[in-house]
Amino acid sequence: MTVTAPPVTPVRRDASKPPRRRGGGVAPPWLFAAPALVVYALVMLYPSIVGAGSAFTDWSGVGEARSFVGVDNFKQLVHDDQALGALRNTLLLTIAIVVVQNGIGLLLALGVHTNIKSRMALRVIFFAPVVVSPVMVSFLWKYVYNPAPDAGLNAALNAIGLGALRQDWLGNPSLAIWSVAFTVIWQCAGYSMVIFLAGLEGVPQELHESAMVDGAGTVARFRHITWPLLAPAVTINVMLSTVGGLTLFTQIIAMTNGGPGYATDTLSTVLYKQAFVYGKFGYSTAVALVLAIFVAAVSFIQIGYLRSRETAA
Repeated sequence: MTVTAPPVTPVRRDASKPPRRRGGGVAPPWLFAAPALVVYALVMLYPSIVGAGSAFTDWSGVGEARSFVGVDNFKQLVHDDQALGALRNTLLLTIAIVVVQNGIGLLLALGVHTNIKSRMALRVIFFAPVVVSPVMVSFLWKYVYNPAPDAGLNAALNAIGLGALRQDWLGNPSLAIWSVAFTVIWQCAGYSMVIFLAGLEGVPQELHESAMVDGAGTVARFRHITWPLLAPAVTINVMLSTVGGLTLFTQIIAMTNGGPGYATDTLSTVLYKQAFVYGKFGYSTAVALVLAIFVAAVSFIQIGYLRSRETAA
């Protein structure tokens, strides 16, 4: 007589429940991130906190000799005309970059989010400057802005009969900062385009079709359908361009080094020069600390407002 064993039903663990350790307890989620957090704390947080203490000293950056000066460095910053001018330049650059770069990026995204045959090639062309080194782009545009009448932009203006518009684009204190801003916008507009394009891909086509049936035109569909649904993309682009503008450094150093005079200095270039040109590491750290707090404050205010706009949309 053959005895058949009853079938064994496998026990399946509920995937929604967190895994349990051998002791029976549930493993906390942060435990998996602990190794990376420890490395980040040792490499980033600890040096930053220790370095921030230099803002309250007169350290020159060489040797261990330093004296505690309290808030003297911050008082000097408030009365430093160069630093105040750099703050003004930083804000002007940031406003220009945020408004113009995102505006152009949105227009480019709308242009290539169509059924034209060349849309894929255009996307590649518009995004290509983003992958080029900022230093290389800066030197390229430095040649374009060559003040010689037979070189770069001046030669092009002369060739089309607009020689009267020739300028010393980087040597004129009134034009230099805007020339640098245009370079940054030219390089980064494609990045904003890609983010807006991703947002446009997520807009349901059915909404546009329903609106067209109701007689809504292109502008009305963009205002009431596309723009509200682009809120997450707007949040990302505005945040990235704002932080990039407030911390702009590479293009300034490569194209003008803060000149002519102090016409294009930003807070980033000021703290660099104070540390590595004038040997005032304590004062430079104070500038860096103020810049970091300022960027964080602006970012928190922006993210709060933009997130509320996303919720409203």
